[in-house]
Amino acid sequence: MQTVLLVIHLIVALALIGAVLLQRSEGGALGIGSGGGGAGNLFSARGVGNALTRTTAILAVCFFITSIGLTLIAVRGSGSGGSLFDGVAPATDGAPATEGTGGSVLPQLPAAPATPQVPVSQ
Repeated sequence: MQTVLLVIHLIVALALIGAVLLQRSEGGALGIGSGGGGAGNLFSARGVGNALTRTTAILAVCFFITSIGLTLIAVRGSGSGGSLFDGVAPATDGAPATEGTGGSVLPQLPAAPATPQVPVSQ
């Protein structure tokens, strides 16, 4: 189910990008290309603009619905229903967290010796 919804989500996203890119800009397109055809005709400049606006709105609603659906599937699949940050244990006493608690992902350096190693000449 998740794979099918993800494929639909990607198709809707690509169609939404295409619909937005096909629209004419409001600033530079005023008065340009308003040649023949009635105002109610689908293939006039106004009819195509209305169809693209309506298509963009429908695709945007579909995008939000599929996004929410994918989120709900991911939350139910994880079993916890909580945030990712709930599993991270805080470090105690100012010491860095160990690797098992989910703290630092960097490798831990060995602790420095308590007394400096000074060569003694005899």
